[in-house]
Formats: sequence, structure tokens, C-alpha cells
Amino acid sequence: MVQTVHVIDVESGNLQSLTNALHFLGYNVQLVRSHTELVTSEVERLILPGVGNYGHFVDNLFSRGFETPIRQYIASGKPLMGICVGLQAMFAGSEESPASSGFKQLDMHLSKFNDAEKPVPEIGWNSVFADKLFFGLDPLKRYYFVHSFAAILDPSGKQEQVLKSQGWEFAKAKYGTETFIAAMCKDNIFATQFHPEKSGKAGLQVIENFLKQDRNIPLPEYTQEQIKCLQNDYSNYGLTRRIIACLDVRTNDQGDLVVTKGDQYDVREKTDGKDVRNLGKPVQLAQKYYEQGADEVTFLNITSFRDCPLRDTPMLEVLRQAAKTVFVPLTVGGGIKDIVDTDGTKVPALEVASLYFKSGADKVSIGTDAVLAAEKYYAMGGKGDGTSPIETISKAYGAQAVVISVDPKRVYVNSPADTKNKTFQSKFPDTEGRTWCWNQCTIKGGRESRDMGVYELIKACEALGAGEILLNCIDKDGSNSGYDLELIDQAKSACSIPVIASSGAGTPAHFEEAFTKTKADACLGAGLFHRGDYTVYDVKEYLLEHGLKVRMDKE
Repeated sequence: MVQTVHVIDVESGNLQSLTNALHFLGYNVQLVRSHTELVTSEVERLILPGVGNYGHFVDNLFSRGFETPIRQYIASGKPLMGICVGLQAMFAGSEESPASSGFKQLDMHLSKFNDAEKPVPEIGWNSVFADKLFFGLDPLKRYYFVHSFAAILDPSGKQEQVLKSQGWEFAKAKYGTETFIAAMCKDNIFATQFHPEKSGKAGLQVIENFLKQDRNIPLPEYTQEQIKCLQNDYSNYGLTRRIIACLDVRTNDQGDLVVTKGDQYDVREKTDGKDVRNLGKPVQLAQKYYEQGADEVTFLNITSFRDCPLRDTPMLEVLRQAAKTVFVPLTVGGGIKDIVDTDGTKVPALEVASLYFKSGADKVSIGTDAVLAAEKYYAMGGKGDGTSPIETISKAYGAQAVVISVDPKRVYVNSPADTKNKTFQSKFPDTEGRTWCWNQCTIKGGRESRDMGVYELIKACEALGAGEILLNCIDKDGSNSGYDLELIDQAKSACSIPVIASSGAGTPAHFEEAFTKTKADACLGAGLFHRGDYTVYDVKEYLLEHGLKVRMDKE
């Protein structure tokens, strides 16, 4: 008989990914949307997942009447697993939402990572360590974290000792100089700050061990030297170097969604489909890159600015199918904006984004509307009015769910006085010998230029609530000549959130160059993977051979 796992659903984050993971492991899933269901149903395994703002989650949970039933469930001794904000809800409160209280299973408050020393949110693959690990957590595996607030432990160790005296066991992780609780366990409660449903095979194993209540799983025979080496390696703040596979998706002549790749954004201009290069089907390619070890997969629907997203059923279906077997984060971009449906109904960007999240996306990428929101931000004197897609989506789903896709091109000027935008002096003069330049933002897939620089755009978008930057480059796209390192440097100087380098990668050496010569937080590749020049695993092997830390688990 197939067992049923109950999952509490208060509309906080992407539950489709967790549902898919549980189905993949052979379990039925029942979403619990009313507290009465928790009382009346025969619940034997309960999962409490949450994404986004702490206060939004716990206030929603408590206002819907879940507090008492969950406390009663915990008291019953039946297994409960918390994920991400589901872990955070077990604490007394959080700096993120001072007026909100959690379940107070632990008398401790969460705080924000120090963004003066590292990018925040923490987005990426980190390792965990403890004197004794539980539920199959492995010190030599990597798990996917995406959060700005955490249970950061006092360096003195006194706080940890108090919690341990109360019966809590911890697996810890280190981000920069700060050590925080990555997972915790006491009696029937088990919770992870990371997302096991997005942590590949290692994460699925943790979920399965919890469901089977296999608490004490013997680990492989690692040497102390192996473990010590891992724990002491905090290059890149403790995270591996993220490699992201990108799929440019559009419709071909037959009306099918295909992955394509054009030179210099030309493919975005071809509307008749005759020149569209079909490099494969998006679901199958996403699966292939996942199996090669991609840390994330990004779908960019490169013609959706011409189409209504609510009618974009094929793209939603791509996400649904890919999310069933691809257990790493999925990002989707194209058409995430306020729209007017064909019947005249106005549909806000938050509702459009929700369609993608419910189909399996973990993040949405905003392009044109990010530039428009930034222009409005500066016109209002450096503030938002709460209505932009960046603000509404990040408020509901958290900053980590909002990626800003930047499509810039380089513009040379005689001197900084020639533009209001931030300039820099390039090592590569133009044909007229000029070295001063700025990176101009474009919209509508590169078709229209705006009087806004990348630096100014990123500053505004971070202030409005964005959590990550996808930094494309029109000048480099399709060139296979490497990333624009000067562009990356300028982008990183503008913000404290992670920046993904994109456009121009043609060899594994280009990834290494971006990681070692700039502070890029991740690197994205497309054409070199689609053409079969290199696999994701090839790139990671090259990085490993050149001393960079990567997640090497081939699925």
C-alpha cells in the first residue's frame, strides 16, 4: 500500500517541487489547506514547508488556525519535518519580522547574514557538519540553500550548549565567517534550512530517510582528512561554484516549443520561425543537464513579450514536466509583468508569477519591467510605490524568488561628463581610441535602448526587493569569446546580492576566468552545452582541476 504524506499548504512558495519529489520517491501527497483537515485526517507523516518572509509565513499559518493543531501533532510524537521557513517557524522569532512569533520550540531568534562581507541572500550549494549527523546527512555532500536570515550561532558556543542541553541535535553550515543551524532534530521533529527537494540525489535521500524514520544511517567510511579538508575550505564563502544551464525557448514553425540559440540576440527578432534553430526539446535537455550535474536550470521564453503569459500553456507544461524529475532549482523568465488578458481582464505580475511557481518554478526572471520599475524608482526620488513586479513578487515569495535579467550593451563616450550614468575606463578602446564607457540597459529582448546604466539599474532593483542578478551581455552573446569581465565587475560593485555571469562562454576556461578574475557568484552557459562542445560535467571537472570547489555529484 502506498503511504500518504501530508504537506501543509498556506500558499507560501513552490510546493510543486516538494510534491514532485515525494511522488518520485513513491508516496502519495495530500496538501493540507485547512487546520480542520489536520485534526480530522489520519496524518502519520507531516511536512511543513515555507518560502519567503518569516512574518508572512507564520502569521498566515497562525491566522488560519494551524498553531494549536500543529502543537498537538508535535505532542502526539508523530514525525514532523520543517523545510526552510518551516525550520525557522520552530524558533521564537526573527529579525526579519520582529512583530511575529514562531512556535518557540527553541528559545532563539533568527538574524540576517552580514552582507558587508558576502552576498546576501545565500544562494547555492553548501556542506553541513556536526559531531554526529542524522537522517543520512553527509558532510561530503552538498545541499541547496537560499535564504537571507538564519539561526546564526554565537561564536562562544554557549548558545549551542544550552540548546543541546534541551535535547536538540544540530547539523551546522558556515557561510563566510558565520556559522548557522543547517538542520536540527529533537524527538519527532526534524527540520532543514536547506531545500532537500532541490538538492539533487543527496536531498531526496534525506527526505526518504525521514519518511522511513531511518534516523541513524551509517555514512561511507570517510577519512578525517577528507572531512577536515571540506570543513576548512571556505573559498567562495563556503559555497561551491554554481554552474547554470540556460535554455532559450521559443516556438518554431510547427508551433512546438524548442530550445534555440541565435547570434547577437537575432533569434529574438525572427517571428516567422523559419530561421529558428531547433537544438532540442526543453524538457529533455533540462533532464540531460541535470544528469550532467547542473546546479540550476534556467528557461528563458525569449518571445513571450509578444504573447499573453496566461495563454502560454506550453511553457507552463514544460515547467510541470521538467520539475517532475529535475531536482535542482528552476528559473523561468519572459513575460513576468502586469498584463491585460485577451478578454480585457487586468492580471497583476504577482498572479502571472504564481502560475509559474505552481507549475514548478523556484524563481522568476524579470527583464523589461525591471528597467521600467527602476526608472520609476528614480523618478520618485529613490523609492518604490509597492506596485512594481519586483516589489509585489518579492513581498509574497521572498527576494530569493526574484531574479533581474539585464540585457546591456557597451557605449563608449569621450568622457564621464557625456552621460549621467556611471562610467568606467575600459582596457579595450573602441575604434576611435576611446576608453571611457558605460553599460546601457535595453528592453524588449534587446530591441530598445534606455537611458539607464547597469549600475543604476542594479542599485534600484536591489532596493526594490530583488534577490539576484542575471547579467547578460548583448556584445558577447553568441561570441564564444568569454564573459565581459569588466561588466561583471561593475555589476558586483553596485550590489550585495548574487550576480550570475552570462553570455559569451565557449570553453571551460571562460568559467574559471569569470570566477577567478571577478567576484561572479555563478556562471551560466547555453550554446556550448547545446552544441555538445562540452558537458556541464566537463566544465566542473576543469574547475576542480584548477582548484575551484564544485558540486560533482553526477545524477
